[in-house]
Amino acid sequence: MRPSSARLAALLLLVGLGVPAGCGYSVVRYGQGIGGAETLAIEPLSNETFESGVEMVVLEALRREALARGGLRLVEDPERADLVLSGSVRRLSVQPRSFSSVVLALEYEVGMALQLQAERRGGRTLPIDPRALAETDTYLASADLEAMRKNRRETIHRLASLLSARVFDSLYETAAGAAPEPAGATPP
Repeated sequence: MRPSSARLAALLLLVGLGVPAGCGYSVVRYGQGIGGAETLAIEPLSNETFESGVEMVVLEALRREALARGGLRLVEDPERADLVLSGSVRRLSVQPRSFSSVVLALEYEVGMALQLQAERRGGRTLPIDPRALAETDTYLASADLEAMRKNRRETIHRLASLLSARVFDSLYETAAGAAPEPAGATPP
């Protein structure tokens, strides 16, 4: 390697390692739990919508997401958990979004909103970013009633999975931001 190429490579390496350290971004380690918590209990959610069973869809999505991240062990008893997630499905709305020239719905929009709380043992709550708790998605209308029901159901499941991922992202980011600095470390 020529001297100028070696300098360029070293400069790029330093910039690649040094710039992110001062920009406010940090590495979130999903395999280590949330802020020292090792166990998680997810309490059954309440359903404030007219959609029967939607709370179970969201509950299962939250459990799947917690298991997929690998940093927390799920427990059933909230008394034995380091972190307890509870709340409700506040809203599930389905509205036509686009229409054909003869006023038939071509697409429907599904909106879902959750209200969740994460409480650590001892009563301290971890805030969840409000933007992680609501989302909309669309599905195609169909003349086939079963196909339309399937499209709607899949959209609800997709929204539950998306919101679950965002909730855990928010919890991990909150815990990473609130974590104390290691001894001898200087803030960026």
